[in-house]
Amino acid sequence: MPGRFLQVFKPVSRFMPEISSPERTIKFNEKLFWTGIALALYLVMAEVPLYGIGLKGGTQLTYLRIIFASSQGSLMELGIGPIVTAGLILQLLAGSGMIGFDSSDPDDRALFTSATKALTLVMIGVQASAYLYGGLFGTGLDIRVSIVIFLELIAAGLVLMLLDEMVQKWGIGSGISLFILAGVAQKILWDSLFTGPFMSDGKYYGAIPALVQTMMDGENFWGVFVRPGDLPSLLGLIATVVTFLVIIYLQDVRVEIPVAYARYRGFRGRYPIRLLYVSNLPVIFASALFANIYYISQILWRNYPDNFWVQLLGSYKWSEDGQPVPIGGLAYFVTSPRGPLEVLDQPLRALIFLGIMVAFCVVFSLTWLEVGGLDPKTVAKQLMDAGMHIPGFRRSEKPIELILKRYIPAVTIFGGFLVGLIAAVTDFVGVFGTGTGVLLSVGILYQYYEQLMRERISDMYPALRGLLGG
Repeated sequence: MPGRFLQVFKPVSRFMPEISSPERTIKFNEKLFWTGIALALYLVMAEVPLYGIGLKGGTQLTYLRIIFASSQGSLMELGIGPIVTAGLILQLLAGSGMIGFDSSDPDDRALFTSATKALTLVMIGVQASAYLYGGLFGTGLDIRVSIVIFLELIAAGLVLMLLDEMVQKWGIGSGISLFILAGVAQKILWDSLFTGPFMSDGKYYGAIPALVQTMMDGENFWGVFVRPGDLPSLLGLIATVVTFLVIIYLQDVRVEIPVAYARYRGFRGRYPIRLLYVSNLPVIFASALFANIYYISQILWRNYPDNFWVQLLGSYKWSEDGQPVPIGGLAYFVTSPRGPLEVLDQPLRALIFLGIMVAFCVVFSLTWLEVGGLDPKTVAKQLMDAGMHIPGFRRSEKPIELILKRYIPAVTIFGGFLVGLIAAVTDFVGVFGTGTGVLLSVGILYQYYEQLMRERISDMYPALRGLLGG
């Protein structure tokens, strides 16, 4: 029986826009087609400027925008921020027990999805209004222009939410993961290869063009190994490659529990419990929380710069290019210093950011364990329903649950600690696309690889589709 909170969304669920589920088995090539359509539509919307605003270059929010697939001044101004924020709020409510939610109940799952959609639409409206009111699009906008921008953001947010659902039902993976991956890939290519005008250090913008320029001029390599500000450096390029390799390795670290199939005598397998058990979701939720603190504090500071409570949330100064830069308050400590020079200049900020990121990743890992149906009890039930048992133990859920409890909670905590540590430390050395972005993109690519393999095997051997979860 769904909880009282979720029951509120039962009447609303009838009016929620929805992508219908396929009534037939979708072939692999067709899934690729719909995934490509969703990506193409997202990329087009990221290049369509808002009415009266126009596309703009990078700002202090650039590294937050990468994580939330946001493009400044375009229809994708809000990106996936409202979707992730809505999911974060409901996850916290469900994880804390403030709302009743049973992940094994189909009715609860359906209502939880409807609640997420409804809250996403609310967050789109709230964030669009806050951006307009807070002056993030500039001051002195005509009321008619403001109304058009508001409607554009609402429509674009709705389309993005439906694209995410379409990819989940008709494509491969999820739209959110796909859009994040596209944004991170763009940033890595830009930081690595873009030439453009000479920067403040007299070099090209991209790390590789700057390195070639240094070699041709016969200059000292230290000038491109570490560069001032946010300029891509040789250290950042090396750190990006190393980070990819480390995360790929961690993705494959696992504990394997032997299982046997009751329906197929003699057929045995292994149930893997990965080190990164809850994947990259804790980093997404932690980043969503930090981003909302940053946005809200900036909006409040623009309007009430001298208020004591606002300054506790975040205080800023104007940079030379006219952008607000955090200098104090909570917003200052939940944004990472970029690059080794900034870390050496602000060691206390770096340590506090590291502690906050790690702590929240652990908390969100444990929370998602319950909300996402990954806890030992739920997994034990799923294994029993699939006709599996552990050799040497009686065929019931309890023995399986007890064995899973030895590993899952410990792996969840340690995995959350690791992803938080990687996300923070890689930012400190200036990894391209941010440490969080690289962490997410590797996890997403790994998930895509596994799903692509399952899809190919399912297409080649349809009899195995049920066994593979296809």
